[in-house]
Formats: sequence, C-alpha cells, structure tokens
Amino acid sequence: MFSASKLTPEQVTSLKQWAAEGATMSDLQRHLKEDFGFTLTYMDTRFLILDLGIELVEEKKEEPKEEEKAAPVPTGKVTVTMDTLTLPGALVSGKVTFSDGETAIWMLDQTGRPGLDPDTPGYRPAQEDIMEFQVQLRALIEKSGL
Repeated sequence: MFSASKLTPEQVTSLKQWAAEGATMSDLQRHLKEDFGFTLTYMDTRFLILDLGIELVEEKKEEPKEEEKAAPVPTGKVTVTMDTLTLPGALVSGKVTFSDGETAIWMLDQTGRPGLDPDTPGYRPAQEDIMEFQVQLRALIEKSGL
C-alpha cells in the first residue's frame, strides 16, 4: 500500500492543482506514474486522494431532456385490436385507441373482469368512447371464438 508520506510537499501541491483543473482519478494516477515515477493501482490512488483531502471536480453532466410525447392525434373513432400473445394473467388482451387519439391496453382476466391501462396516467375516456369500445370488444371476442 502506498503512503502519502512518500510524496514531497511540491508533489502534493501538484496533485491538488491537477484535481482543481478537473483531472479525473485516472488522470491523477497517470500523473503519479509519468511525472513522479510512482506506479499505483486505482484503489491506492483513490486512498491517496482521500488521505490528502483532495476533492475531485466533477463536470456537470447535462440532464437528459425528457422526451416529449407526441400529442395524441384525434381520429374521431375508436379502434380495438387483440394481442396475438395475451398478457400474463389475462384471458384476452389488446390495445384500444380512443376517438381523441389516446391509447390504452385492455384485458379481460380469468373471471371475465375488464381492465384498462391508459398510456397517459389518469386518462378517462369519454362515455361515448367507452360504449363504442365495449361494442367493438364484444364483436372482436365473438369473432375470435372465445
């Protein structure tokens, strides 16, 4: 294990200067080897930096911008599709697009209870859309033979 006492005050000052200029842990490890002739492992370098009280300056990372969801495109009609691979725990499942362009996943569980999971949290379709959805869903299920 490398000891900080092996460094001269000038070397410690140089390390602090490099860190203040934005050097990373790997940069400091490289400087220790190339400039001072000390070959240290990454972990030894980390402990040395801690022992000397050197704080590394981290570059501020730009926060990724949240992708703006495209606004739903109103179609004026309700469309219902059935999945070829049913969701786990469901008897049948599929997708629905309401007249205002909002979409949701629907399912009927093993007891026949319906479930609707809209893509937009808190979305509630219009009553007319719900009635049209039920009509199309009934027709789709009858057509599939279930």
